[in-house]
Amino acid sequence: MPLQLNLLHEEILEQRQRQRDPLKLSIYAGIGLAALLVLNYLWTGYRVLESKRHLNLVQSEWAKVEPKVTAAQKRTEELNGIISTTKALDGFIDRRFYWAPLLEKVAHCVTPNIQITSLEGTVEEEKGISITLDGVAGGREPRGVAEDFRQMLLEQIGKEEPSVKVEFKTLEDLDTTVSVGGNNVTTAHFIVMVGLDPFPKPPEQAPSERKSKPRKEES
Repeated sequence: MPLQLNLLHEEILEQRQRQRDPLKLSIYAGIGLAALLVLNYLWTGYRVLESKRHLNLVQSEWAKVEPKVTAAQKRTEELNGIISTTKALDGFIDRRFYWAPLLEKVAHCVTPNIQITSLEGTVEEEKGISITLDGVAGGREPRGVAEDFRQMLLEQIGKEEPSVKVEFKTLEDLDTTVSVGGNNVTTAHFIVMVGLDPFPKPPEQAPSERKSKPRKEES
């Protein structure tokens, strides 16, 4: 049998080696990628576990604090209600009207020839205080006596209430006579309306209009 010598043995080995190298590189790359995926999975799992642990911790702390927060909110609502009620009561107190001083002034204006048969007072938030005095005036000129009574009311009440208005609703002569100071005098029936606003609202400020300055005519 004749012998065959392979003189290209080394070149063939080098060629085969070069053919195997890409495969090894691919294997190494696959192993590295798999390792990175495993590490990423482990890191993601760790972060998820850490997040769950932190969430559980926060929920545990909130479970301890929640009753206190709820109680504080309820207490805040109660305090706000008390404050609102107190403010409303303060407003009523500040805006309440004392009738005694006004009635005292009316009593001082009633002279012996004036008789008040009825008195009615009302308080309205929009219109203020109104008093209706129904009575009889006696004298030689009963209408003049009634007018003097109206003027006296206007003067006395107007000292403290400049906005007061005192007007006759009714003023008419009567056929009856009464005894004043031992003398029989004629009478007149009157109804006097007294109106005042002890708590006037501040006037609304009108929007200020900016006046444009006239331009000088160019010469």
